Amino acid sequence: MGSGAFARKQIAKGITYLAIQLLFIFYMIFNGAGAVRDFFTLGTDFTYDIHYVGTGTTTAVEGDNSMLCLLFGVVAIIVIVAFAVVYFSNIRSAFEAYENSIVGRRLPTFKDDMRALFDNKFYVVLLAVALIGVIAFTVLPLIFMILIAFTNFDQDHSATSGFSWVGLQNFASLVGSTGLSTTFFPVLGWTLLWALCATFLNYFLGVALALLINKKDLKGQKVWRTFFVLTIAIPQFVSLLLMRQLLGPYGPVMELINKTGFDLFDNTNTARLIIILVNLWIGIPYSMLITSGILMNIPADLYESARIDGAGKLTMFRKITLPYILFVTGPYLITQFIGNINNFNIIYLLTGGGPFGEAGYSDGAGSTSLLVTWLFTMTGNSNYKLASTLGILTFIVCSIVSLITYRRSSASKNEEDFQ
Repeated sequence: MGSGAFARKQIAKGITYLAIQLLFIFYMIFNGAGAVRDFFTLGTDFTYDIHYVGTGTTTAVEGDNSMLCLLFGVVAIIVIVAFAVVYFSNIRSAFEAYENSIVGRRLPTFKDDMRALFDNKFYVVLLAVALIGVIAFTVLPLIFMILIAFTNFDQDHSATSGFSWVGLQNFASLVGSTGLSTTFFPVLGWTLLWALCATFLNYFLGVALALLINKKDLKGQKVWRTFFVLTIAIPQFVSLLLMRQLLGPYGPVMELINKTGFDLFDNTNTARLIIILVNLWIGIPYSMLITSGILMNIPADLYESARIDGAGKLTMFRKITLPYILFVTGPYLITQFIGNINNFNIIYLLTGGGPFGEAGYSDGAGSTSLLVTWLFTMTGNSNYKLASTLGILTFIVCSIVSLITYRRSSASKNEEDFQ
């Protein structure tokens, strides 16, 4: 690389491209080629023990690490892709220099390029730094996690003893007719049911509360609004732990119900109902605050025109208030739904996913487990292959729901009506 720049006396640019090429070749010879090979094999010689009969001692001989083979293989592939981008940039630069020389235009020097980078193209420098960070701390871990789903990495196939590629076997185990599908689909069903209840109950009850508090004839609106916002001031973590103690088998609530030691969290239906009710306590104030802000900003002349036309309160709510609220909060509603699918805190802190032992649930899943809490349990049990697979399936579910609901929402279809 850089020959086109050298030919047109752009020495500094040519040296830069040549240095990048030499560094890439050096990396591939001493590290990259082996990393790409190990990416496909995930190691061949693994750690083993040598037992000395005479002394009765054991020495561990370090070998390949499948996890490092996978990680460094991904890094090598990213480096190859980055070099390909630089290579095509070199070709484009040489072609532009050729065109400029044909028409007699002055070629930019290295100083001109540097001055442009820190002047009108300074955004490139800033974005390059951010891009490197995103690739290193977001893209690389995501690719690594996704690839784990296509291996047999678990407690029986550790990084040092070696794991291998298994293709779509883990996906078949979760969604196929055999294996863990008898657990996956019930957990998926409860996850979606929970997300629907948690999202829409919080939303519509919050809207109703905002409508009541913002009535013009209601006295002490600020006091009522402050009273309901107090639940937001208390950290969610603290609220959930407090609720767990209050509703537990030895909590004051259960002492009032009976003294038989009955645990509300031992029954699937009552445990799920309690989770939904506690979530209402936490989530309604957020919806109330958002809706209150919207109600204060709806133009008053719309209501005045509707009254002149003879519209009643119900008609004005259906034709003016509700469309405005839904338009503004449509993306928020979708975000809340996806957030509730991945709502780890409330399930883990209240029930831990239990009650456990119900028919059809296995591999650490309970009857109140969400996909995300089941994933956490699998990770704790070193079942990384299925945890990664479950993460991908959760992402697919969230993506499909987000795309479908947003495309059908008023925020997407009727944007021009609210300009």
